[in-house]
Amino acid sequence: MSEITERLEFPLLMAAQAQKHITHNEALAMLDALVQLSVLDRDLKAPPDLPASGARYLVATAPTGAWAGHAGDIAAWQSGGWSYFKPKVGWALWVADEAQLLVFNGSS
Repeated sequence: MSEITERLEFPLLMAAQAQKHITHNEALAMLDALVQLSVLDRDLKAPPDLPASGARYLVATAPTGAWAGHAGDIAAWQSGGWSYFKPKVGWALWVADEAQLLVFNGSS
């Protein structure tokens, strides 16, 4: 049996797993970041200095700092750190600073 879900890659609870609440909370945090997906900006190459809790961004090309290596990912500021999610084909997201809806087509 896989340890993650097939489509969204959420962690699954294992039968003999200790501390199941940690895995469950991780999956809830992922849901919180991805459901009703909207980002504040998609042009930033580096993370903001003081992101608000729950802030999400679509990381621009050639990112630096904590975002290095995450171009095109959704970056979510959660529990004092960055979580990254690779968008899947068909995902729609609202870009707040542009008032524009985007749909991921697999390449951009």
